[in-house]
Amino acid sequence: MVKANSIIVKEITIKAIKVNSFDFICITDIARQKNPIEPKDVVKNWMRLKNTLEYLALWELLNNPDFKGVEFDPLLKDAGNNTFTMSPTRWVELTNAIGIITKNGAGGGTYAQRDIAFKFASWVSVEFELYLN
Repeated sequence: MVKANSIIVKEITIKAIKVNSFDFICITDIARQKNPIEPKDVVKNWMRLKNTLEYLALWELLNNPDFKGVEFDPLLKDAGNNTFTMSPTRWVELTNAIGIITKNGAGGGTYAQRDIAFKFASWVSVEFELYLN
């Protein structure tokens, strides 16, 4: 079951949804404060970092019994290289992740479970993350 809400942080509307027992926050909306034209690029840049992938994998290991850790290992090896790219969709497809979801159309964007979204917000702007929290 999905229930939609929104949060206003520093005059920016951030979409939030509840999926099953998890709260998800739209990290595309958070990224829009830094790059209003291409917020998805901010998300993709964050996801190509080794520390980010380590965090996402640990979250999945703790919360997702169906996480494909074996598929994660080669990603971690390549993370941070100049040629390495990662998108939310690719992450979910390769690892069977549940902490990040993507939605198309109206109300769409990349949503991350609350803890992951706070981690992303901190990377984008410590100040924004404190107001979000």
